Amino acid sequence: MSFIRTMAVVVFILLPMSCQNVQQTESISTESYQPLPTLREQAVEQQEWLKIRLERVLPKLMLEYDTDMWILSMREYAEDPVFWSITSPTTFAARRRSIYVFTKRDDGTVEKLALGGTSQGGLFQAFRSTRPAPTQPTAELVGNEQWNLLRELIEDRDPDNIVLNIDPVWAFSDGLHTGEHEALMEAIGETYSSRVIREPKLAMNYISLRIPEMLPRYRKIQESVHALISEAFSNSVITPGTTTTDDVRWWMRQKLQELGYTTWFQTNVDVQRHGGLDATEDPVTIQPGDLLWTDFGLVAMNLHTDTQHLGYVMPRGETEVPMGLKQCLANSNRLQDILLDHMIPGLTGNQVLERTLDQMRAEDINGTVYTHPIGDHGHGAGPLIGRWDAQEGVPVRGEAIMLPNVWHSIELQATTEVPEWGDQPVSCRQEEEAYLDEQGDRHWVYKRQDAFHIVW
Repeated sequence: MSFIRTMAVVVFILLPMSCQNVQQTESISTESYQPLPTLREQAVEQQEWLKIRLERVLPKLMLEYDTDMWILSMREYAEDPVFWSITSPTTFAARRRSIYVFTKRDDGTVEKLALGGTSQGGLFQAFRSTRPAPTQPTAELVGNEQWNLLRELIEDRDPDNIVLNIDPVWAFSDGLHTGEHEALMEAIGETYSSRVIREPKLAMNYISLRIPEMLPRYRKIQESVHALISEAFSNSVITPGTTTTDDVRWWMRQKLQELGYTTWFQTNVDVQRHGGLDATEDPVTIQPGDLLWTDFGLVAMNLHTDTQHLGYVMPRGETEVPMGLKQCLANSNRLQDILLDHMIPGLTGNQVLERTLDQMRAEDINGTVYTHPIGDHGHGAGPLIGRWDAQEGVPVRGEAIMLPNVWHSIELQATTEVPEWGDQPVSCRQEEEAYLDEQGDRHWVYKRQDAFHIVW
């Protein structure tokens, strides 16, 4: 990394955890940009993560879901979603046709074979035919060497069942394209086609389960997220009355590139204002007294983040955020606490949502919960805990089980009437990464926002 920013000094207004106590005092941000290793060092670190996942996570899942053989078959530019979770950081696409076959052994380990593609740094073994080549190949065999090899492999292993990634609900478990499926079924023949089953939780949970070895790097990435938003929502970027929301969006995108990161969605920056906004103003020019909001996600080393923070533009002559806005943020923080308390392994996402909303209403908070897993993808594999438009629960995807070793974007909002704004309802939207550890205990990956970023 050729660019390392020195520690940012940004004035914050502190906010305690409880919504009953909303007094704030001044403090100083301690976030700093965490430089990424060189690309070569990143690849070494990511390769070790891949090795651990294939050796530690996959065998347990194949045993749990009674899977004898799992076949991932794909072509270039039509990759299975699982492809990005089983390949080395030096692999950028499937080549021609890539077939990866996982077979459960009697000792509980998994045989990992590649038919096409590469060995992914030695983690897969290239499968070669052990049968003598026919002296006069038939028309059926010519041009179908890869499918013939797959059929030979299956016949040699003779699995009782074969899992293919086909599912109408879970995109992460639906990576076998229709044409590829038709060709595969024809290739393996009637006997083994009858042994094909669907087990969407195999792909879904392999992708969603995190290993503890990833967490130190992810925590550093999260600190960089906080540092970048702190700088974006400060006077080094924003001049009230001049800077627009679009200016801040593109500053954040440019800063990402300079730091060696990328993103998985366009950065969003918006404001709420006393009296409302002119609906025709787009982008919005940021003014004193505005409540700032950003929705921001970066990608580094195939790890995704998803963060929403709030800022306040202090009017001239004032030194305190209005108490009503402080209460709004306190209510949002309290809703985060409630949600984390109910994210217990073994419950479904819908059960967590129901219990959270029941307690939220009992505490007289007006909020919405729409939390999702995160990791190899931004909107990751695993249980949904609500959607902004489905507070009664999410069909199927909300019925997935909470598991240890999964990261979640705690995404929600609390709406509060602000007396200083004539009781205008204000939505404090927040999003922050948390994780369930191996024991199922809940933690923030880095920390949450419990104070407004301030532009003076």
